[in-house]
Amino acid sequence: MLIILKNKRSLKIEDFQLKCCVGKNGLSKRKSEGDKKTPKGIFGLEKLYYRDDRLSKPFTKLKCVKINKKMGWCNDKKDSANYNKLINTKKKIKHEKLYRKDFKYDMIIPIKYNWNKRILGKGSCIFLHLTETYKPTAGCIALNKKDFLIMLKLINTKTKIKIS
Repeated sequence: MLIILKNKRSLKIEDFQLKCCVGKNGLSKRKSEGDKKTPKGIFGLEKLYYRDDRLSKPFTKLKCVKINKKMGWCNDKKDSANYNKLINTKKKIKHEKLYRKDFKYDMIIPIKYNWNKRILGKGSCIFLHLTETYKPTAGCIALNKKDFLIMLKLINTKTKIKIS
C-alpha cells in the first residue's frame, strides 16, 4: 500500500483522493529543523497516536497508542539521544507537545523521516495530523478528521508515503 502526495493539496490512496495541506514553504529534498518544509521521499509510517479523551479508538490495522499529558516529540538539535523520538515532557529538552489544547494532534501518525540514522538538525516531528482549515503546516501533512479516518481504514503497518 502506498499513499501518494499528488500535489500540495491532495493525497491518493487506492481510489481515494483526500484533500490535505503541507508545509508553509512547500516540499524539499533538503529539509532542516524549523524550515517549514515537508520532506520529499518515500517513508514508512509509525503507530497511530490518539487522544482517547476526545475520541474512541479508530478502526485501523496500525498499532495504537493513547496520548497522555506527559508525551512529547523531541525536536532539540542538541540532544542526539532523543532527537526525533517520543519522550516524556518532564525532560528539560525542546519538544513538540502531543497533548494539545487544540484538536490538531487528536490523531497523529509520525512519518519515518530522519528515522533510523537520525541526523541532528535534519528535521523532526513530521506527522500526518488533523486540520480544519487546511492552512499550511510547519512541515507536516494534515487532513480533516473524516478523511483521516478513511485513510486509517485503508492503510496498514507496511504502508509507505511517497512525497514528491
